[in-house]
Amino acid sequence: MTSTFPDISISTERLVLRPFDDTDIPALGDMMNDEAVAAWTAHPFPYTTAHAREWVTSGAPAVRTSGRGLAFAVTEFLTQRLVGSVRVDHTDWRIRGAELSYITAPWARGEGYACESALAVAQWLFRDQKFERLELRTAADNTAAQQVAQKLGCISEGVLRNAWIARSRTEDGGWTDIRTDLIVWSLLPEDFDGPPDRTEDVGGFAYPEWR
Repeated sequence: MTSTFPDISISTERLVLRPFDDTDIPALGDMMNDEAVAAWTAHPFPYTTAHAREWVTSGAPAVRTSGRGLAFAVTEFLTQRLVGSVRVDHTDWRIRGAELSYITAPWARGEGYACESALAVAQWLFRDQKFERLELRTAADNTAAQQVAQKLGCISEGVLRNAWIARSRTEDGGWTDIRTDLIVWSLLPEDFDGPPDRTEDVGGFAYPEWR
């Protein structure tokens, strides 16, 4: 029998992390068509409404039901606006480890949403799911993703040389693929310095403001 995560929502002081639904399709398409997202991820570009609909209706649910992980839509608590996503993937149920990744919409950057949402997921995995290791991989020139990893308290473990293909703009306005290194980061339960206690909330889990 395949192990799977529960179908849950997680809330912080400012955010609600929940499963994707049909109302997210337009905002998801806008977010994924941002040039920074296109540069550092392997998602299709241009990212069409059909891509967004397929992810919401089939791709994201399959991440959980297959046992691979979880895909969260990150929304503002007050406005319910989609501001990003957090994904748990490549889950190894035997060692209780997984890979964590995050995307923030261009209009929501600079607010600390990526760190807040990723940290909430990490705390839930460590405390409620008894996970022992999370891994993050960031492209060598993706300084924004690296800053989030550092703020989370991740430890840089090394470099996977020539292990990723990023996209870069060309002089004529097109795109070209470029090979780049990946920095590997890890996060263990003991890396947190006095993490706050978990409190249950309706429909999920509530976490106070971090650090």
